[in-house]
Amino acid sequence: MPRHLPVFVPLLLAAAASTMCGGSSDSTITSPSSTTTATNAALPGVYQRFGGSATVSQDGAQIVIRTTDVPDHPSPYFGIGTANYEAPTPGMQVNPNRIASQTLVFRIPSSPTAAAASDTPLGPIGVAVNGVVLFNQYAAGRAPLTSEILSFDRFNGHPSGSNQYHYHLEPLWLTASRGQAALIGVLLDGFPVYGTVDAGGQSPRDLDSCNGHVGATEDAPQGIYHYHVTPAPPYIAGCFHGAPGTVAG
Repeated sequence: MPRHLPVFVPLLLAAAASTMCGGSSDSTITSPSSTTTATNAALPGVYQRFGGSATVSQDGAQIVIRTTDVPDHPSPYFGIGTANYEAPTPGMQVNPNRIASQTLVFRIPSSPTAAAASDTPLGPIGVAVNGVVLFNQYAAGRAPLTSEILSFDRFNGHPSGSNQYHYHLEPLWLTASRGQAALIGVLLDGFPVYGTVDAGGQSPRDLDSCNGHVGATEDAPQGIYHYHVTPAPPYIAGCFHGAPGTVAG
């Protein structure tokens, strides 16, 4: 499968500082007094699509997603000799980090509501349906993604300095296997992220500054607010449309 890079990204050869992404979120969580584990069938519709390294439960008005953040697809970042290792694609500049199991807990509103738009942090801003964390459009120090993109594997992921594998761009493993209009994941504010096209198969032209709009999805034919991945910044989301929950790990 070919790697899809934004056409405006210069093919720089230096990848030194750019291989290090922002660290984990400063957000913390308070342990709940009780947690009710729901079966997938009892969860809100989008969460029934989660699997891979993620497990989902509901605690009152919050969805709790626990993930080890290990992707369900091959990557050079598994390391030579491991079961899911694959050789780098031509031109890929493998960074020095490797995929390692994480312990991450997301607490997300089960019924997201619009709020004043707020900036996304460095580190996890959401989680994909396969349990891989989603990052925003910046490299370390909130610098634009440029030569760092050359370190992405063929599914548009790579690990941070703490070996936390993540996607900044369209997760090509998910859109190739599930479809360009399929659910990609959810952000910390509880609003879902879909692929590059809407339910009608068209690229949305009315996305707001957060990279979202109100429209029909496969999970909500009546229309809801949701984000779309795009080939240009902010790629996944430029801001939170709702009040974000927390992530700890």
